[in-house]
Amino acid sequence: MPDTTASDNRTAITPHPLAERVLTPEAVGFLVDLHDRFDGRRRELLAARAELQARFDAGERPDFLAETAAIRSGDWQVPEAPKALADRRVEITGPVERKMMINALNSGAKVFMADLEDANSPTWDNVVTGQVNLQDAVRRTIEITGGEKEYRLNPDIATLLVRPRGWHLPERHFLVDGEPVSASLFDFGLHVFHNGRESLSRGEGPFFYLPKLEGHLEARLWNDVMFAAEDALGLDRGSIRATVLIETITAAFEMDEILYELRDHITGLNAGRWDYIFSVAKRFNQDPAFVLPDRSQVTMTTPFMRAYTELLVKTCHARGAHAIGGMSAFIPNSRKPDVTEAALAKVTDDKKREAGDGFDGTWVAHPGMVATAMAEFDAVLGTAPNQLDRQRPEVEVTAADLLTVDAPDGSITNAGLHTNLSVGIRYLASWLSGTGAAGIDDLMEDAATAEISRAQVWQWIHHHRRLEDGTPVTAELVRSQLDGLIDGLISAGGPMGDPDLLAKARGVFEQVALAERFETFLTLPAYQLLP
Repeated sequence: MPDTTASDNRTAITPHPLAERVLTPEAVGFLVDLHDRFDGRRRELLAARAELQARFDAGERPDFLAETAAIRSGDWQVPEAPKALADRRVEITGPVERKMMINALNSGAKVFMADLEDANSPTWDNVVTGQVNLQDAVRRTIEITGGEKEYRLNPDIATLLVRPRGWHLPERHFLVDGEPVSASLFDFGLHVFHNGRESLSRGEGPFFYLPKLEGHLEARLWNDVMFAAEDALGLDRGSIRATVLIETITAAFEMDEILYELRDHITGLNAGRWDYIFSVAKRFNQDPAFVLPDRSQVTMTTPFMRAYTELLVKTCHARGAHAIGGMSAFIPNSRKPDVTEAALAKVTDDKKREAGDGFDGTWVAHPGMVATAMAEFDAVLGTAPNQLDRQRPEVEVTAADLLTVDAPDGSITNAGLHTNLSVGIRYLASWLSGTGAAGIDDLMEDAATAEISRAQVWQWIHHHRRLEDGTPVTAELVRSQLDGLIDGLISAGGPMGDPDLLAKARGVFEQVALAERFETFLTLPAYQLLP
């Protein structure tokens, strides 16, 4: 239990110097009301996830739902996007850290997704100061002054969207009746409470990205939460708008249904590629047919990935919703011009394919990649804000297409194993030290990459896979390679060379990669180790 201060007879809140700006009595009351009304349903949906996992472990597989066939065949549309979200051709993402937010808002991207989820290590300080930064960003007062370099907003900035944490995560620093509140309700609630009306007055929101949904019933819960927030705050119904990340295999079978359940608030769907790959490995962890090769070999042109994104574009455009493409995590490196040149070429190819497939926009992780991505979408869109009028009747995707995890010529290599261990350990060390967006090997990594890394290691061990040279992938091999990796990081020194930090990172990684049963999310045990 954290050191808490009781704010009334029901809540206990960890103190913070900026609490008076964020956790006002009125805001606390609003959060408690959301908790009382919706936490029971949230817990039921999490229990349903676990029940479905048990059925998958026994061999059941998802399919398009018979009970919602009328929704899929029905003639309905989502509402038109607000003017501020009509053009989303390039979106940049990043954590709610002050300097990174200013740079992202100034980047030239059309949209900035301020991330309280996978790119943010949820220390209490990060969570509280992130909400302060959101307040300042909405009011355009966010700045950094007094140092060698000052940071202020340009006159023309990206439209702000906020990604709260997923339904599965708790916020242990805010207790109601002794229980942690939902991190989703906490992040969403504070942003809409403090910034909803101000955003609307500026014609810019409140806009959200919703992560980790497993199906339409979870979307229905979000829709009801948004209605409750609008009613409580005196906002017109439908004022809050949301984009849903399709980053789980089960959600891929329910895209029409998710749009339908959120039809009062939805603007589009996003292809969350890294978490999607992780979801496939997690949901079907017992099935050898779903063992993935080196993650570098699982690209957006791999058949099961292409099927998912083609279906997403077709579904969105049939309903008048935006289809937003996946992340390019490359970081320009002025000290390595050859690396940067290769990265730019890959981003160009990726974004050219997405724009050509009909996506209305795409994601990048660094301001230095905005212009490259923008050029490819400009070439297809011209002066049009999107491609909503482009239908894809030729696309036919079956359940088998989504579930046939086939990477032609895929292999498991020692280099792939080393990458998973190296990225997993270094990212966890960064996350545990309070930084959730970490530059590793010229890529901007977040929690999704660590999840893929540990999931593949788990798969390879439990399904008795061998490296290309015939070496079996075993727990002993993994521990031996971790020994050498961590010794090298300690010898190199620097912030990632702290022995205690690396020991904690290794403990979490081994817990989720070497366990007998597959852990649902590595951020759950890791969260217990945050200060």
